[in-house]
Amino acid sequence: MLAKIKDRNVRVVYASIFLLGIAYGVPIALSSLVLAKQGFSKQDIGTLAAFFAGGIVALSLPMGAIIQRFSARRTLIVALLGYAVAVGSFPYIRSYPQFAALRVVDGMCSVGIWVACETILLSRADRTHKAYIVSLYAIAMGLGYVIGPVMAHTIAHFADMKYAFVVAGVLSVLSAFVVVSQLEQDTDLHAHVPAELDPAESSLDYRTMAHVPQPAPRSMDLLARIRTSCFATFAYGYFQSSVVLFLPLYLIESKHIPESRTILVPAFFAAGMLVLSNLTARVGDARGHLLLMRALGAVGTVMVLGFIWIDSFWGMCAAVFVAGSTLASISPVSLALQGVVVAQRDYTRANAIYNAFYAAGMLLGPIISGALFTRYGGVSMLGHLALLWAAFVVFATIYRMDDPVARTQRVSTV
Repeated sequence: MLAKIKDRNVRVVYASIFLLGIAYGVPIALSSLVLAKQGFSKQDIGTLAAFFAGGIVALSLPMGAIIQRFSARRTLIVALLGYAVAVGSFPYIRSYPQFAALRVVDGMCSVGIWVACETILLSRADRTHKAYIVSLYAIAMGLGYVIGPVMAHTIAHFADMKYAFVVAGVLSVLSAFVVVSQLEQDTDLHAHVPAELDPAESSLDYRTMAHVPQPAPRSMDLLARIRTSCFATFAYGYFQSSVVLFLPLYLIESKHIPESRTILVPAFFAAGMLVLSNLTARVGDARGHLLLMRALGAVGTVMVLGFIWIDSFWGMCAAVFVAGSTLASISPVSLALQGVVVAQRDYTRANAIYNAFYAAGMLLGPIISGALFTRYGGVSMLGHLALLWAAFVVFATIYRMDDPVARTQRVSTV
């Protein structure tokens, strides 16, 4: 797969994000357990995750301007080092305010990493292979998410859990070293590429449209173009942050699955994404991103409901695997859709808006899910997550013409 990618800088981003994926996967498997052992309630755990999302929200919209001012490369390096400090410090603090402050820093560093990487990748990918390029980015991170929980399980088995967080910090430092030593200095990514004709203004196939200069769109106009991608990333952020925190606790309390086995559950979600995301990317590039997103969302909704009725550990792992192969695969496809409806010069602004919606989902998800779990139980918590994905499918159906491929097909049938 990598042989098709001629730009070595894209491969450098993949290597960096792979190491970061492991650094993310280790604490994801352990953070709720560590907090629970320290006496924090489900509501406390949920609100601490909301502070993480708050850090993302605080820096999402300004991040576009920050990258334009300091470059994507420098932003990425600083953010990776900042995350290393945050994750490595996690097991050594005790009070709620300290955890809250650390999670804000974690979120601010994370959004810097994401927007910088996405800007580099979308700027260097041609229009007909954006989902393919982004899917490999998601696969690189997903591999890390698979390895991370397994590494966390191994470390927790032989040593104190706190050492797993230190290992995650070291991996993030290594990721920064890869960027420093291998990623080329930023060039003006927009100077050599004329502003593209807005696909919404043309009935032509977006693959053959002429490059015509256009004025920069207002933020609300830009949001209107990427609204389906924004809903998708909001739903994914909401779902991911809720499930990571509360599914292990749900499995322990409602399914009576041992704690040591629940640590491995996030790996199955990531593995599902790894199996299907590249295939879905190819289908999305060829047949239309939004149509594929609707189909994946519908299947994923059913799988989330399946969490309620499946009792065995391996049955639950299978359901989580399918949920990952569908819902997690929506994320790179939604980013690729954004890449074909937005002019290249507007990528940093669009990515900032996109990540703000992701952060909003991460902010609201743990708070609402934690409250539902505490008051009504895990079934209600899972049911409302399924309802969210069903709402996305309806929304994406209503605005199905936001995809240039759908408009092209409609014109060809008239």
